[in-house]
Amino acid sequence: MILKEFVDREKDKNRLQSALKRADCQFIVVYGRRRIGKSSLIKNVLRADRDLYFLSDQTSEQNQRQLFAGVIATYIEGFDKLQYPDWETLLRAMNNQLKGRLTICLDEFPYMVKSCPSLPSVLQKLLNLRILKFDLILCGSSQQLMYDCVFDKKSPLYGLADEVIKLAPIPARYVMDVFDCDAEQAITEYAIWGGIPRYWELRKDYATCKQAIQALLLDTQGILSEEPQRLLRDDMRDTVQTATLLSIIGNGVSKMSEIASRAGKNANEITEPLKKLRDLGYVRREVPFDENERNSKKGIYYVEDNLFKFFYRFVAPYASLLEFGAVDAVWRVIELQMTSFVGECWENLCRKYVSGNVVEGILYDKASRWWGKVFTDDCPEGEMVELDVVTQSFDKKHILIGECKWTGTEDADRLNARLQSIAKALPFAKRKQIHIVFFTRVEPLHAEGKTIFLPKDILS
Repeated sequence: MILKEFVDREKDKNRLQSALKRADCQFIVVYGRRRIGKSSLIKNVLRADRDLYFLSDQTSEQNQRQLFAGVIATYIEGFDKLQYPDWETLLRAMNNQLKGRLTICLDEFPYMVKSCPSLPSVLQKLLNLRILKFDLILCGSSQQLMYDCVFDKKSPLYGLADEVIKLAPIPARYVMDVFDCDAEQAITEYAIWGGIPRYWELRKDYATCKQAIQALLLDTQGILSEEPQRLLRDDMRDTVQTATLLSIIGNGVSKMSEIASRAGKNANEITEPLKKLRDLGYVRREVPFDENERNSKKGIYYVEDNLFKFFYRFVAPYASLLEFGAVDAVWRVIELQMTSFVGECWENLCRKYVSGNVVEGILYDKASRWWGKVFTDDCPEGEMVELDVVTQSFDKKHILIGECKWTGTEDADRLNARLQSIAKALPFAKRKQIHIVFFTRVEPLHAEGKTIFLPKDILS
């Protein structure tokens, strides 16, 4: 199943097309995690009748040159009849025979570098000579290897790119159109598949979300049953330690000291792999609102990637059962926890919605969570509280506090009374106007006079 439309890539597509229309030939880098749609974007822009696309593999340097020569032969007749001793000879020969400007994409470029480490230096030489008659696009799925090949200061290609495009996951608001569902179902789908277009394609082959989960993730032969391991192999040297950390965090252990203890390591031994996972977008670190992220010692960790989160919550812990085909038994576990699982995604979407947005005429900064002890009239000895959404207006005069609920019908009066009591005691809210909002799955009771956001609002 292929998505009917090229979803939410118009900005990236326009940027790529604009670069290719410039007077001089361009060197462009497109990167991002596997399955995010890099190749689809590039193919959507390339002209089938004249541009060239080469998908590298993990074979020898000589074989890759021969395969590439075969691709060039579709444009330059007989080009593959000769043997080329190295990449520079091949590229110069091609360049000399071109009769007009075209675009060449080298996909999975790190594979080419793996078989020929000197290739970046060859490209650097040709780019610096400014003799190329073609636009060059480099693309790769391994974020770490693409960094090493292009963005590392030690790389010969460092600083030479005319355009760098990093593809991000597709926002949740597109799920309703792609899956033809209402906003509530869209958030459930997004909580599982995230914003990765290839996962959306696979999901659409099944009539229900349940069927898709069972076939793609719970079946040991499912296409996505080993997806996290495949992704980690692209970018991490020690996949065992990395998978261990993801499993620990995915099951609710969030503090650095506790994660290290569960992993049987000292905290300083897991600092670097956690940073790597954050850089790759698989894990995020949160600190309470109004704390400096760099200096705060209250940071807690969450699995950021939705499919990873689902996998390490519901698939990895039950691998032994699934090996025996106990898909129905594991599904019953998932059903019991699905509301809570989707609720975590709902909170994250609500924070993203408020961030940089105007709510009741006020423009707010980035939203985050807050947790800590407050002293209220009802609890003068102090109580630990957690707020789902907290942000400050850009003029620093207003504080927005939000409560997120992904359960049944809530009582807005009860929720409001609780937040009003807490708001007065918040250390960062003094001399600022407090605004309380609610994010609920369905319309709450006693909603009159209160600011309520429903799924359809968040995905609008």
